[in-house]
Amino acid sequence: MRRNVEVKARLREPAAVAERLRGSGRGDGEGLVQADTFFRVPRGRLKLRRRTDGRGELIFYERPDATGPKLSCFSITPTDDPDGLEAVLGQALGVLGVVRKERLLYLVGQTRVHLDRVEGLGDFLELEVMLTEEQTLEDGERVARQLMKELGIEEQDLISGAYLDLLLAKGESGL
Repeated sequence: MRRNVEVKARLREPAAVAERLRGSGRGDGEGLVQADTFFRVPRGRLKLRRRTDGRGELIFYERPDATGPKLSCFSITPTDDPDGLEAVLGQALGVLGVVRKERLLYLVGQTRVHLDRVEGLGDFLELEVMLTEEQTLEDGERVARQLMKELGIEEQDLISGAYLDLLLAKGESGL
C-alpha cells in the first residue's frame, strides 16, 4: 500500500490561502470536480471517485480519525466503468453516502494541496504529503506542519474524519 501523511482543516479564508499558493509561483491550481461514493466496509474506507471525464478510481484507505497530521495507507485502481462498478459494489456492500466537491489541486514538492469546496459543508484544505519508502511518519509530519505554517492553518482549524462523517453528522448523506 502507498502511504501519505494527511491533514484536513476548515478554511476560514479560502481566497487568502489560494493567493498564498499563487503568490509562491504555484499557478492557479488544477480545477477538478469530483463525486465520491462511499461503501460500507468492515474496516477502513472504500470510495468510488467519479471524474468529469467519465472515468473513475476505486480508493481504499485506512487512517485514524484524529486531528492534525496522520498516516494514511491507501490503494487506488482506475476504472473506465464507474457506473457498473458502483452498481455492483452498492448491491454487495451498501452505500453510506456521496460527497460532491470542487477541488483546486496544487503540487508543492511532495505534497498534494487540495482547496475543496464541499457541497453542504463549505471550504476545506487537505494536505497529502506523499511518503517515499525511506521516509517516516515524523518526516511527513514535519513537511505538513511547515506547509500549515506557510498557509496560515492553525490547530483550531483542524478536523478529524472524512467529509462524509461531517455530512452524516448533519443528517445528510448526499444520496
